[in-house]
Amino acid sequence: MCLVYVCSEEERELGRQQAPGSCPYCGGKVLAIDFESQCRFCFLPICYKIKKKYFCSLCSRRLELYH
Repeated sequence: MCLVYVCSEEERELGRQQAPGSCPYCGGKVLAIDFESQCRFCFLPICYKIKKKYFCSLCSRRLELYH
């Protein structure tokens, strides 16, 4: 008997816009990118999430938002 555990997560870019502020590392412009992530188990979609990630346009670093 053989069990195969198949789980995957896919991300797709929905849109991007310029965010206020500047990069603390190089001073470049900040981009806000909306992603849709989809978790699948055995090729069946389980959940959808829409996330916003921030990146610098000059040094391409992923930036974190702290409140």
